[in-house]
Amino acid sequence: MVEPKTTLTDGSPVTPDHREINPATGMQKGYVVLSAEERAKGFVRPYRDAYRHQTCGAVTTMGRALGETYARDPFFYSGTFCATCGKHFPVGEDGEFTWYEMDGSDGPRVGT
Repeated sequence: MVEPKTTLTDGSPVTPDHREINPATGMQKGYVVLSAEERAKGFVRPYRDAYRHQTCGAVTTMGRALGETYARDPFFYSGTFCATCGKHFPVGEDGEFTWYEMDGSDGPRVGT
């Protein structure tokens, strides 16, 4: 099986130091996404760009490339960032996030 091509959110190549955390924001130096070509193959889940952290209740939004990566491959990530807590937490069946739907309700767990 051929591994899908990945880039950082800005389209640049994935660097070895992309996971370094910025102490001021808690965010990584860069975030890996599926390449534009991979995302253009279509989505297996609806495109969403906001999720709720069940622990603190806050909603975090994300950029288009990240949302499209989740829509193309819901299992691509093992965790995501809470902008309010300033930290990364797990996603998946036992994860801490649900999708924030357009009507304000909680959708399924992120990463499922």
